[in-house]
This record gives sequence, C-alpha cells and structure tokens, in this order.
Amino acid sequence: MIITHQKGRGTKVHILLDGEYTVTTDENFWMDNYIADGTDIDDDEWQELLVKINYKKALNKCADLLSRRDHSVKELKTKLLRTVDEKSAQKAIDRYIEAGYLDDEKYCERLVEYLFETKKYSLNQVKQECYKRGISRDISDRILSEYDVDSISVILELLRTKYRSKLLQENGLEKVIAALQRKGFYYSDIKSALYRLEDYDE
Repeated sequence: MIITHQKGRGTKVHILLDGEYTVTTDENFWMDNYIADGTDIDDDEWQELLVKINYKKALNKCADLLSRRDHSVKELKTKLLRTVDEKSAQKAIDRYIEAGYLDDEKYCERLVEYLFETKKYSLNQVKQECYKRGISRDISDRILSEYDVDSISVILELLRTKYRSKLLQENGLEKVIAALQRKGFYYSDIKSALYRLEDYDE
C-alpha cells in the first residue's frame, strides 16, 4: 500500500492509502511519526500506525472534553467510543487516571456539593444525577453519607426565591408542589415547608 498525506484545515493531516482517504490525525503526530509520501507499507506497518493514530486521537479528545467540564470515567469513555475504538479509549482513560486528571471520587465530591449548595437539588435528585453520570453506588453513597440534608429548609429557600412569584399565580400552589415533587422532594416535606412559610397565605 502506498501512503501519502494531505494537509487539512487547521492542524489536521489526512492520511491516504493508494490515493484513497483513510484517516485524519494532526500535525504534531505526523511530525513525530512522519512517513514520506510514496512509501510502500504493508498491512502490519499500517495497523501499527493506526493504533498510534487512534490513541493520540483519544488523548486529544480526553483533553478537549475535560477542558470543558469534569467527567466521570464512564461518561468520558462513552463519549470517546463515539470516535475511537474501545482499546484506544481505555488506554487514554488509564493514562488520564494515572496522571490524576480523572478521579470518580473527587468528581463525585465536587458534583454533590454543587448540586446541593448551588442547584438546591433534593437527595433523591442528587442520587439520580450521580447514577446518570456513571458514578458507582459505593462512591456516591459514601460521599452522600457525609451530608446531613435538611430537605424542609431547602424547600423553604426555594419557596422564598425560585417559586415565590409562581405561588401567587392562579393554581400556583398545585404547580409549585408538582415542580418540587419532580425535583425529588417528598410531599410531606413540601407541606411542612409551606406551613413554615410565614408570608404565605393559603
């Protein structure tokens, strides 16, 4: 097979075999693994190069995704598998775990704190978010056991801020109760919070 390359947009480099496009990499990789245009390579040589290309692609994708926000290991792998093979994805993830950039326990700690403190989620909703993001139950249960959540106080704060104007609307009480239940709060806690709401007149 005759290998050639073409420069693409930005730093992209397209690799061709026998004149047909096969895969895309980047300039840095191609400079480190340069093969002169017109070189005749066999299948074993090509497969070896392809493994390196896919691993580099997986590393780059990890860097891109983690630069946007934290991810759990499962979340990151799911996204990687959309563009690279299983072996390359796992190898890249192992590299990031080893380097300390991927840690489900630390990620869960930050996530739980954010959901409780900023988003004012219920305990049930936080558990669902942890599960949805692929954090193991052992880790999430351990982190959540450190929190003593006063659901009624959280609901009361939501009633005084986020849902204050909605309570004054027609059928507002029913809508607010339904919204809080969708957020995972228990009906009994919602009623207790409403009872404590000093300036709310049923």
